[in-house]
Amino acid sequence: MWWGLLCALGAAIAYGVASVMQSVAAKATDTGTETQGVDPKLLVRVLKQWKFVLGLSLDVLGFVAQIAALHVLPLFVVQAALAASLAVTAVAARFLGVRLGKKEWAAVAVVCAGLGLLGAAAESEGSDPVGLGFRLGLIGAVAVLAVAGIAAGKASRRVRTPALGLVAGLSFGVVAIAGRIIPSLDPLDLLTDPATYTVAVAGGMAMLFYATALQRGSVTTSTAMMVLGETVFPSLVGVLVLGDRTRPGFAALAIAGFVLAVAAALALARFGEPDTSETKPTVFP
Repeated sequence: MWWGLLCALGAAIAYGVASVMQSVAAKATDTGTETQGVDPKLLVRVLKQWKFVLGLSLDVLGFVAQIAALHVLPLFVVQAALAASLAVTAVAARFLGVRLGKKEWAAVAVVCAGLGLLGAAAESEGSDPVGLGFRLGLIGAVAVLAVAGIAAGKASRRVRTPALGLVAGLSFGVVAIAGRIIPSLDPLDLLTDPATYTVAVAGGMAMLFYATALQRGSVTTSTAMMVLGETVFPSLVGVLVLGDRTRPGFAALAIAGFVLAVAAALALARFGEPDTSETKPTVFP
């Protein structure tokens, strides 16, 4: 179990640092002519920045660690740990000239405390077996989220940002659920399992919708809705469908840890895409 916790925390660190590097790259990227709705060219433009590519490489490492954690820990533990990547981003953002106030440092401490409670309450386990119907259901969910994301991109400014952030979070949640039910990382298993392709498509959608939400509206709103979507939804699926559970008698402790970790992450939502207007030019030469 502790190996799984280390993997989950490693994923959070990788995602958090990647977010900072991708933010630096995004600030240096030509946004082109702004269009209405979701524009896939956003990803094409940022991929021309080596800092973004390096951050994407960290994302890949984080995802591998996340998959390893998902195979031994309940979804509610892993997803809460991933929400803690905002705490990592907040601390890393200090190197970009962003100052943390007492409230931010307190939120970082609460995230750590919440994860500590979850670690104490979690029970090491694998996923309950699921059939082809569940896998096809995930593919259907991806299709529904794709339609919802496109519709959200065309919505009014008031609705667009939170809706895109939520759809991105739900898409990341589907990635976590699909990653959880992949039986092994054997190449043949990966090629023949629909969950593998669900991970790839849902992950790409999540990145696109989140990037669009950040470009079109508030960082705090986008990230807060994304965190809610990627933590609450897969955690419920894990408990209701995949057999996730806590150690006997530790359910209340797990709930408290989950609420603390997610609530503190929401308090750090503005670091979902750090403001690098005061970036020190020598940090990433």
